[in-house]
Amino acid sequence: MKTPFLTLLFTAFFITITAQETPQVGDQLMVNGPSNQFYNHVDFPQLNFLVKRGKIANYKSVKGNHVEISHVETDKNGTQYVTLKKKDGGKFFGYLNSVKANYNKSINSGELSVIQ
Repeated sequence: MKTPFLTLLFTAFFITITAQETPQVGDQLMVNGPSNQFYNHVDFPQLNFLVKRGKIANYKSVKGNHVEISHVETDKNGTQYVTLKKKDGGKFFGYLNSVKANYNKSINSGELSVIQ
């Protein structure tokens, strides 16, 4: 009697954990600092491209921004990619409307965090 009950309990637990990790369109995230010197899992431009466009070569302007998921896609390997837009409708670095990010890797590395 204990075994079926515990199996059902663990199955329900893992289903709820998995359901919380799937991104939905409209979810809100916050951009944190890069995991090292550069963003590895969020496709922000490299610093030398910002300098070529006449911008200041740092990521301070995007750190702390609230972003919203506008599109979710899953490739054939099961990796989930999200397209992010700024919540206030502005542009990243003054010229990018949206950026693409690997959802699971960017959350695990701390580059993005979920806003509850």
